[in-house]
Amino acid sequence: MPLQPKASDVPRIRLGLKLYRITSIITGSFLLLLCLMMILRYGFGVDIGAGGAFGALYLEPRELITGGGGVNISTIILIVHGWFYVLYLLADFNLWSPMRWGPLRLLIMFSGGIIPLLSFILERRIHREVVAKLETLDPAEKVAA
Repeated sequence: MPLQPKASDVPRIRLGLKLYRITSIITGSFLLLLCLMMILRYGFGVDIGAGGAFGALYLEPRELITGGGGVNISTIILIVHGWFYVLYLLADFNLWSPMRWGPLRLLIMFSGGIIPLLSFILERRIHREVVAKLETLDPAEKVAA
């Protein structure tokens, strides 16, 4: 028989679900930006820059980036996605642990931050599943969607 979450963990699960939803959407969005940036960088040999002599937002050859005194947006996208992925991993674990799911589920959740669009798909599916489980644990109180 698979392990079930405890009724006493319902507040922790609710908080974990909110954190998971927020981090999965932010991480997924930055992953899509990262994919665009990689296509531009390795497909066309340009990076995204902002500010400086070339205007608000521009594409510049990789070896010349920030030659006009601007900011390298491509590097910022890399850094922000990396840190949000770390937060996403923590949020995954924070939800996975009180739900008492198996290790394969955790690995699938982790992959949401490295496979484009998967974090959005998993976020919808996991949210539905957790809300349904919480209703069975605490049927008197409806879970906010």
